[in-house]
Amino acid sequence: MLLTGNGKLFSPGPEGVFIENGAVVTDGDVIKETGEYPALFAKYPDAEFVDAHGGLIMPGFINAHTHIYSALARGLPVKGYSPRNFYEVLEGMWWKLDRLLTHEDIAASAYAALTDCIKQGVTTVFDHHAGYFAVPGSLFVIARVAEILGIRSCLCFEVSDRNGEEKCLEAISENSDFITYTEKQNDDMTKAMFGLHASFTLSDKTLERCVLARPERTGYHIHVSEGIEDVIDSFKRYGKSPVRRLIDFGISGEKTIYAHCVNANAADLRLIAEAGCVVVNCPQSNMGNAVGCAPVLDMFGSGVLVGLGTDAFTNDMPESMRAMLTSQRHNTRRPGAAFNEAAAMLLQNNAAAAGRFFSKPLGTLTPGAAADIIVADLKPFTPLDLDTVNGHLMFGMSGLNCLTTIVNGRLLMKDRELVGVDEEEMRAKILEISAKLWSRF
Repeated sequence: MLLTGNGKLFSPGPEGVFIENGAVVTDGDVIKETGEYPALFAKYPDAEFVDAHGGLIMPGFINAHTHIYSALARGLPVKGYSPRNFYEVLEGMWWKLDRLLTHEDIAASAYAALTDCIKQGVTTVFDHHAGYFAVPGSLFVIARVAEILGIRSCLCFEVSDRNGEEKCLEAISENSDFITYTEKQNDDMTKAMFGLHASFTLSDKTLERCVLARPERTGYHIHVSEGIEDVIDSFKRYGKSPVRRLIDFGISGEKTIYAHCVNANAADLRLIAEAGCVVVNCPQSNMGNAVGCAPVLDMFGSGVLVGLGTDAFTNDMPESMRAMLTSQRHNTRRPGAAFNEAAAMLLQNNAAAAGRFFSKPLGTLTPGAAADIIVADLKPFTPLDLDTVNGHLMFGMSGLNCLTTIVNGRLLMKDRELVGVDEEEMRAKILEISAKLWSRF
């Protein structure tokens, strides 16, 4: 049993809870009770005490779309790489990288990315993996690292025709095998989806195979209308938008994630809302890849559940929330727009989306919810309470404010020190592996 207290406690939600001198008690993998710190400290004298040092106690962050496999590319110099469009970004960097990844590289990427998540208060990740050099068993490699480090994950492999039929079939099998494995395990720490790259790299034959291979108990995770190339290709070859094409194939539903949807139009948004799919916005990645600004405010207006991801541009969720706010205001030229939407995406919608996959509630500090808790070193010079907390998170916090991270009742980081992990030894090993990868690249 853990008692995390001596700080301000915030639990998001329609009602919202804020306790000036609060504490949260966990019993195993669930939250047992929240309340005033002195009272709970007296009530549970035998609980292990985790000192918040006056910081902000809140639920761990959820990243609804990322790519762990890209972690070893940070800082990678590529001679002559000067992409002129999104396709050249993919072909010149990411597809080239994923064709080289061994299981050792994938494990090292997972250690690097997930350690960074722990240090920035991300307790759950929805990962979209690509690694066409070594497809079979690759999701199991990531799952094992997530298990060792203690991160909650939902994994898939992006099926694509871009590397030929044999590799495509391997990717389909990897998704199916991992979905079957997670169903048998029935562990609320590891879930699976069926991954697809994007419409423009998927033939009708491949989509048919994916529909036949996916068990009904999970959904798809796919890039949709990220670059205009995806839209042009779909209209040119199939006479319809990527959204319409996917929905016609049955690649939709409440357990399906459409990542990006930057170039989705009003008709697409109505279709997505009717199908009940989750859309995940990744604002920094969209700006970095120069694909445009997603119509997030229109998505809200259409009744689409919109979550927030990073596309591996960062693991810092408050930073991504801030980027969503500023990009929407810049794009719409409305300085009063997007504040409530940005906060809702990170603090409520990601949890609602995760609730479609994980059994225990996430993103809340209510009794019975998953014991995923972070403590942020947030001690502002202006009032911090239920009315102002979203503003403080938006403008005064980054992931690096995280002091302590607890996932599933397990203490992973305490006072900025990883628990049970020799970080220097791990970093040295990852550096050795990444240097070899870079030389091959």
